[in-house]
Amino acid sequence: MEKILCGVDLGGTKLSAGLVHPDGSILAKSVVYDHVAMDEDGIVNYITLIIKQLISANGLNETDLEGIGVGFPGHVRYRDGYTITTSNLKGFKNYPLRHQLAGNFRVPVTIDNDANAQAFCELKFGAGRGYDDLIFLTVSSGIGAGIVLNRKIYRGMTGTAGEFGHTIVDPDSDFICTCGNRGCLMGCACGLTLPARFRKKIENGMQTSLPLPVDFDYSRVDGQLILQGLEAGDPVSVEIVRDCADYIGIGIYNIFQVFNPPLVILGGGLMNLGDLYFSRILEKFHELARDMIYDPIAIVRSEAGADAGLIGAAALLLE
Repeated sequence: MEKILCGVDLGGTKLSAGLVHPDGSILAKSVVYDHVAMDEDGIVNYITLIIKQLISANGLNETDLEGIGVGFPGHVRYRDGYTITTSNLKGFKNYPLRHQLAGNFRVPVTIDNDANAQAFCELKFGAGRGYDDLIFLTVSSGIGAGIVLNRKIYRGMTGTAGEFGHTIVDPDSDFICTCGNRGCLMGCACGLTLPARFRKKIENGMQTSLPLPVDFDYSRVDGQLILQGLEAGDPVSVEIVRDCADYIGIGIYNIFQVFNPPLVILGGGLMNLGDLYFSRILEKFHELARDMIYDPIAIVRSEAGADAGLIGAAALLLE
């Protein structure tokens, strides 16, 4: 009987765990959203409970698992399994996540940055099949990247390579990143900036066609509202999408100048903003990359879908 992989995608809003076949197909999964207020130990205990329930519900034993892989939304010291920092969860500063989780199971546990997990998923099962080198850029509540060189994840000296979200793209930006710096790609273009961008445009006199109440709480602005605005032709939503896409295009151009990869794959929740968003990213990139040397480079959307983080975390056990 083939061993089953277990993957955990630990996010700032969603936690998903699943049992995965070595070919990348999901046997079973569980998705929850009520972990955000928990501390580190609480989340470890919650993940343990979910995994044990999945094992039991599918007639398996713990010994049927090859191991457990976890994708974490922040900096990770890959070699010793410590989380360093995260902007999306409480705590986890220099926290021994691998050790704490491994203490509840009798199988190997591996921990890595979530963008690395998604990059590996694309390499094995998605848009990166057939490539040796690629960059996966995830754009959602945060922005990060997984770097694959010679079919291996490149993690750098400290294990934190790929933090393109904290490269500076606009030092004069009005938006401060969660890291405290002004002008980070993440601070300018991630999903967390949408409420502030929307409010700023209204304060500057721009009119929205969305039927919002006079006392509307702009902190409720999210990707779904912006998508509704796009579909309705709302000028505020359209301009916000173009602004954010321009920054992503700049970020990709910078990536190419450093790595010159044959492929960049875009994933994450903001890719649900659709064709206007994606086409504007490509337009901005090609505006900057005027030389024909960039023509062979492919910029594509993720093929792995919403479960890329979960499947990729499980697939890390095969690296």
